[in-house]
Formats: sequence, structure tokens, C-alpha cells
Amino acid sequence: RLGEAGLAGLARNSTVPASRALGYADDAQADAIRLWLLQQPVPGRRLASWSSLPALRSAGLVAGGDQVGATVELKPHGSERRQGWICSDQTPLDGRVTRPRTDFVLGASPASTTLTQLVPPGPVGRALDLGTGCGIQALHLDAGEVVATDLNPRALELARISLGLSGVDADLRLGSLYEPVAGERFDLVVTNPPYVISPPTPDRLVYRDGGFGGDDLMREVVTGAPRHLADGGVLVVLGNWAITAEPWDERLAGWLRPTGCDALVLQREVLDPFEYVELWLADAGLAGAPEYHRRYAEWLDYFDAAGIRGVGMGWLALRASGRGEPVVRIEEWPHAVHQPVGAAFADFFAAVPASRLPDADVLARSWRLHPGVVQETIGRPGAADPQHIVLRQQFGFGRAVEAGTALAAAVGACDGDLPLGVLVGAVAGLLDVDPDDLAADVLPQVRSLVEEGYLLDG
Repeated sequence: RLGEAGLAGLARNSTVPASRALGYADDAQADAIRLWLLQQPVPGRRLASWSSLPALRSAGLVAGGDQVGATVELKPHGSERRQGWICSDQTPLDGRVTRPRTDFVLGASPASTTLTQLVPPGPVGRALDLGTGCGIQALHLDAGEVVATDLNPRALELARISLGLSGVDADLRLGSLYEPVAGERFDLVVTNPPYVISPPTPDRLVYRDGGFGGDDLMREVVTGAPRHLADGGVLVVLGNWAITAEPWDERLAGWLRPTGCDALVLQREVLDPFEYVELWLADAGLAGAPEYHRRYAEWLDYFDAAGIRGVGMGWLALRASGRGEPVVRIEEWPHAVHQPVGAAFADFFAAVPASRLPDADVLARSWRLHPGVVQETIGRPGAADPQHIVLRQQFGFGRAVEAGTALAAAVGACDGDLPLGVLVGAVAGLLDVDPDDLAADVLPQVRSLVEEGYLLDG
């Protein structure tokens, strides 16, 4: 109804293209779009035929007599798996700057939609949506049972509308972090928690300010997860962490190693304190406000006192592997990825055992090169041989690795038929080198390729 331009405008929080698409139409669908999406009043006489209007008024979801306006935002939302609706508080549109209420319920934000793409695909038994907000994560979960929690009663009210309209059955519970699910375990936990690192304030925004010192809320989410993960259960988190004098990867490793879970952390971006504070002051509707500079200074003073030199933003996943020596991998990854990357997280956890096999077993396996891997050669035009050979993933995290001639030849021949040891022996013969020496040289690299999803088992 709105067309590509109208939808693109709404993605920019502009209603003008959508309003132009509707023109002067006064049919029921046009009025519903104006009311719920464009935040425009609709003449009450045109809504008189809505049998739900009295109930909507009673619930406080619309207000007004001659001109009826919505007090919440209702948008279609979904994926290939399920189409539904998101009910949330209203997004400021058309450049309006407003200060959200402290119990504001955010709609489908870039962070929440990104999190939906980080979740490993496939059905699970029990899933926990920790801090459900408007219910967007629960809408996407493929689970036999869904529990959704939030400490904001208003969030649960709006999530109940979102999930009810979307035909999703979820057990909604009030409470902070893991308190509402004490003693319970889940196959999947997903969360986009209130991770903003902000100074304590009585008017904190519940949807983003966790009320913990520094990044302690993120640490509580991570360290508390093992008590609530079933065997093989996975936690997926999108959040922030403090950059301090201690290397950030060592800080996070200190959270992760005691959990006994395999873990993969990707830091996608780092903001300096000034960028970070400006971002969230604008989010709070304080840009241009009289107290803007005072609040800015308070935030910077808080960072200085806590020794926070910057803020890392990224993705974190844990898996309760039950192995004695869990694998914890933490890395900077600002590069482009191929969304959704949920399968890449699942593949990493699945590949860890194979990548840790004894040397003899690695050589005895018949590995298969992932079909999404391409080989790129880089060198001077006309040269007989390339200067560099790069194996690049056209899927998942989009990793790339430079491979030597021997490794590229062996990996390129991995089609699932012959054991790696046989292929290495053949390459050694072509290069006129000792097979054992070549095997010792390529085995560590092969293990990395298995862990990173280049090579598949069988």
C-alpha cells in the first residue's frame, strides 16, 4: 500500500512519503495506517464502525473523541519463518525530539533486529527471551516453549499485545535478569539487555540503562547463564562492555572462562567516551536541551572515575559444551558479515570438537571444503605465480585467510573423498618435500580452518 518509498521513509522515521502514498484515501486500511504507523489522528466518525474501539479506549491504546489518536505504535514485523506485529511506544517521527517516559518500551530497533539474526537457526525445546521489551525476540524464536521476562511491567503489557496479535504463545514473567526463572534451564537464551553504560540517575530509561555500575549488568548476564543453560544450551547476547586499562579481551575472558562454556565474542565497534555519550544523550531526547552540557559532563566524570576509556560494542555467544577445557575465542571483527550469522555461531560451536582431535585423527578424516569458500589470487599482472593466495568465505562472518601454496593445494582438494593425510602426501610429492614435515606445518592451519568453518567434517 505504501510502496518502496513509503516504507523506506518510515525506516528513516519520516512519514511524508507514506502520507503521499495514501493521499486522500479514507478506507479502513488507510485510517489504520495513519493511526498506528504514522501517529496521525483520524476522525472519530470514520472509526465508529470499529467494534474494538471501546476496548481500545478502555485499555488506553487510543484517545480522543472527534479526532482519535493512538498512544502506542503498531507495526507489521516478521521473517521468513513468521509474520506478526510489534506493539511498542511511539517512535519520534519527522524530526521531533521528545523525551521518552522512564518506562518507555522500544520497538524494532537496529539492535533488536540484529539480535534476531545472531540466533542459531532450528527448533529448540525451551527458550528464554531475557528482557523481552516489546516481544520482538519471542516473535522470532522457534521453540516448543518460550519464557519471556522483563522488569518493566509496561513492557510485558505491550509484549502481550505483540505476541497475541502474532499468534505466539509465551509465558510472560516480571522480574530482573534470571530472578523470574530461578532453578530453570533452557536450550536457548537470547537477550539484548539494557547494556548502556551510564551514570546512576533517578530518571534512568529502563529499556537501556540497567542501573548497574559500569558493564556489571553484561557481566551478570554472562556469568549467570551457565546455571540456566541445559546441556548444549546456547546464550546469545548483543551488548556493550567497558574499555579500560586492562586489555578488553582479557577482561571478557575473565568473565567467560569460569563459566566452563565454549564462547565466541566479536567486538564490532569501539566508541570513545565522547561519541558514546553523544549517542545516548540524543537517544534520550536531550540534544539541545538546557541541561545537555551538564548531563554530558556528569557522564564523562563518571567514565573518568570508573577508568572507562571507551566502550566496545559487539556480539557474544556461549554454549554449555560440558567439556573439561572449553574454547574461548575473543576477537575484533569490524568487517562486513553475511547476515543472518546465527548459523555461523552454531557452526563454530559444532566444529570445536573436530578442531581439537589428535593429529592422527585429523589426518585420517576426509574433510570437505565449504561450498561458500572461494579462492582469490593476488599478484602483479603477467607474473607467473601469485604473490598471495586468499581463501575467502562468502557466508557467515565473511572470514578470509592467506594460505601458502601447500595449504591451498591440500584444502582445494578436500571434497570428502580422500583423507587429509593422503592429500598432504600427494602435495608433498609435487613440491618435493618431506610428507611428515609438511603435515606438521599445515596441521595447525587446518585446525583453524575447521574451527572457522572453512572445512567441514565428511
